Amino acid sequence: MSPVDSVELAGTTAPMHATAAVTGLQCRGCGHEQPATATHLCELCFGPLEVTYDYDAIAGRVSRRRIEAGPPSLWRYADLLPVDGGDVVTLGEGFTPLVHARTLGAELGLRHLHLKNDTQNPTNSFKDRVVAMALNWALQNGFRTVACASTGNLANSLAAYAARAGLRAVIFIPANLEAPKVAATAVFGATIVPIAGSYDDVNRLCAELADDLDWGFCNINLRPYYSEGSKTLTFETAEQLGWRLPDEIVIPVASGCQFVKHRKAAAELINLGLVDARQLPRFTGAQALGCSPVASAFERGSEVVQPVRPDTIARSIAIGNPSDGADVLRIAWRTGGVVASVTEEEIVEGIELLATTEGIFTETAGGVTVAVLRKLARAGRWSGDETVAAYITGHGLKTLDAVAGRRTLGDPVQPARRDVRERLSELGLT
Repeated sequence: MSPVDSVELAGTTAPMHATAAVTGLQCRGCGHEQPATATHLCELCFGPLEVTYDYDAIAGRVSRRRIEAGPPSLWRYADLLPVDGGDVVTLGEGFTPLVHARTLGAELGLRHLHLKNDTQNPTNSFKDRVVAMALNWALQNGFRTVACASTGNLANSLAAYAARAGLRAVIFIPANLEAPKVAATAVFGATIVPIAGSYDDVNRLCAELADDLDWGFCNINLRPYYSEGSKTLTFETAEQLGWRLPDEIVIPVASGCQFVKHRKAAAELINLGLVDARQLPRFTGAQALGCSPVASAFERGSEVVQPVRPDTIARSIAIGNPSDGADVLRIAWRTGGVVASVTEEEIVEGIELLATTEGIFTETAGGVTVAVLRKLARAGRWSGDETVAAYITGHGLKTLDAVAGRRTLGDPVQPARRDVRERLSELGLT
């Protein structure tokens, strides 16, 4: 574990928000403070903006008992979020199972392996957490149209929550997105605009459109509020472990935003006295080799993340120019974590390993996470007694093509006892 850097939790003293304890936005780079508006870039240095809070006010009311008495959703942590939890649009997001993965753990030599199963969210991915933040902040601040650039899971989630809220949703996606993810977005009535390019091309385009349109772009001008939803994964993990932080957390890395927020969440829990630890967990990142700019920089020992052109089946994390890549490196190094990558075949093997050991069907991003777990375990990273948590962020039904054809059924058997017994014998089952 790594010592907590309490400076990163510093906020201003006078709240600007009437309900939540938000005090404004602060640049992660230069520290400049500005009002809590719909913007994601520092007005001085163009660095990324973080939501700041009045932590003194939060400390005066938050407690384990208050949280435990809250709803069985992420809104039990409303005191630590940028949107008040009293009157929100919700589909019941968050508080997903934390599975003690005994069978997979035995396979990997980890007696205390836990899996945060976010496939159980309303639209079957962790994106419901961040969308819940962005959409409710947008509603409270007068936006009538919400939009996003997406590799699929965010599109599904935003379309569903916009339908629930009665807002218009406009979704920009790479044209080669998996068909199930497109269908799962279209069914909610969202407007879908396919772009002939990669996710990075789509994201760049949306950044330009956000300057032209009075829309709330979840992962652009609403990004500071949107990204705070990621913290709830770590809040829940700690609570479900009996108010303990794991020794290490393994997280899939796309833009790196989620990785950064889990570190912030752990520091908040420690500094507010909600957990007994005084050190941060180790934070470890997982990437697909076909889109591994952060893992490559980590392996080189470089602070510079060089953009790449994605070429991987793990499209939900295929961001070739990750906005928070440098921060992922900094956090991994400072906490004793690593950032590792795995091949396409290892990704599919990871999906199958999780399914056959724990009965959880994950999409390719989860396959990346499990494959990196296995890779690091085989390399002797852990003694076996550490508490390790891995975040499984999306359901396998969204990427069925990744495992299609992996197992053959053989020719149909006639509906007769003798024929069936012969087949069972051939399969070694009698």
